[in-house]
Amino acid sequence: MDLQKFVRTLPETPGVYFMKDAQGKIMYVGKAINIRKRVASYFQFAEGTDSARRTREPKTRILVRQIASIEFVQTATEAEALLVEASCIKEWKPKYNIELRDDKSYPLIKVTIQEEFPRIFVGRGEPEPGVKVIGPFTNAALLRQALSAIRRIFPFRTCRALPKRACLDYYIGLCPAPCIKKIEREQYLQMLEKVFKILEGQKTQVLEELTVQMKEDSKAQRYEDAARLRDQIAALTELSTRPRRFLPSDALDDLRRLLNLPALPRQIEGFDISNIHGRQAVGSMVTFRDGKADRSSYKKFQIKTVSQIDDYAMMREVVRRRFLQDWPRPDLVLIDGGRGHAAAAKEVLDELKINLPVVGLAKEFEQLFLPGRSEPILLPPTSKALHVLQRVRDEAHRFAIGYHRRLRGKKALRSALDEIPGVGPRRRRDLLVQFGSVDAIQNASVEELSAIRGISTNTAERILRCLTPKGGAEGGRS
Repeated sequence: MDLQKFVRTLPETPGVYFMKDAQGKIMYVGKAINIRKRVASYFQFAEGTDSARRTREPKTRILVRQIASIEFVQTATEAEALLVEASCIKEWKPKYNIELRDDKSYPLIKVTIQEEFPRIFVGRGEPEPGVKVIGPFTNAALLRQALSAIRRIFPFRTCRALPKRACLDYYIGLCPAPCIKKIEREQYLQMLEKVFKILEGQKTQVLEELTVQMKEDSKAQRYEDAARLRDQIAALTELSTRPRRFLPSDALDDLRRLLNLPALPRQIEGFDISNIHGRQAVGSMVTFRDGKADRSSYKKFQIKTVSQIDDYAMMREVVRRRFLQDWPRPDLVLIDGGRGHAAAAKEVLDELKINLPVVGLAKEFEQLFLPGRSEPILLPPTSKALHVLQRVRDEAHRFAIGYHRRLRGKKALRSALDEIPGVGPRRRRDLLVQFGSVDAIQNASVEELSAIRGISTNTAERILRCLTPKGGAEGGRS
């Protein structure tokens, strides 16, 4: 192998490289944020100055002379490359990685397996009784970054002692809160097994297991469980594979076949509604052409005929007003919402005698709802058709929210909280920082509100009573 020529073909992405001798034995495993630059640095001394050659470590000079071939694996991030590197070193024990295997100062992942709900943390030093060790690793900062990314997919405990009430980690989705019995021990341990497999380089196996379970749950109509697994698969796929180029034509063709459309949906219009308790309600319409946003064709609607909390009626108004205009017709209408929202849009099109396909995409479980079809469609997270629909849906939502916020202004956003006795400026600020909007505060639980500094259980209950419309109707979107 002409190594100098081969190096120039290496990718400029994060990953792990393997240096082999003439017998094909792996001598060294290394990670890199840029594989080509990192591997090339081993050979630069051959063309460098005498000073450069003298500064090269003797071990590296010997290693380079013995390299017969180089292989590599691409990863999404340098942090993921760290996990792959450690797993490969543990498995193959390369001669020139001996320091990593022997030096006790390198960072380790430690798991307190003697506890009912084991804690995972980064540490150093000798193994301790009752503590499982994974590693060692070469970079503590990257290790913490990788562990943090995994924790967002499979939440686990990190606290030294279980508290008496759930901490902030539970409310932001980083811990399953075994302290307040939100998860059973068996379920927690099963989740930790997936974490261990990922840390030990077995992500593909975890993905396969999750995919099988997701299909079983979907077939059994356990849609909430299937959606949770789908989200985990999507996040783990993002973590464990390098970025893929988005190809609009492929996605549109998948969408055409999925919805049985007569032609490619080259123009898609997405609709959404935004309001708080029915006040200052607005609608949005975004246009995508050939998979790309056409912002010059975006439209916004201030709701005129609906004064109550009725998202379906608002959707009917927006769709009717749009299709009474002499604008170019889309190939597909996408509604941000579930079965009822999609049915409302289809009802208007039927009244206007306009034959266009309509699909609803619900946020909660990312299910597709087709008018006239009894069961929703649950697509795998890798579906290109789902990706293009999500982009349209999310853009329609962003555009609606932006218009709504501009209308109501900062004062209107805070007015509902201003009227609640015992909620002063500091508590209003903390609530809005934590939840982002009055709508989100209204939909929170007493436990979530009382986790905010200075808010007791009684105050949390009073906040929810004041924010709930008379008659018990719920505000916001379902």
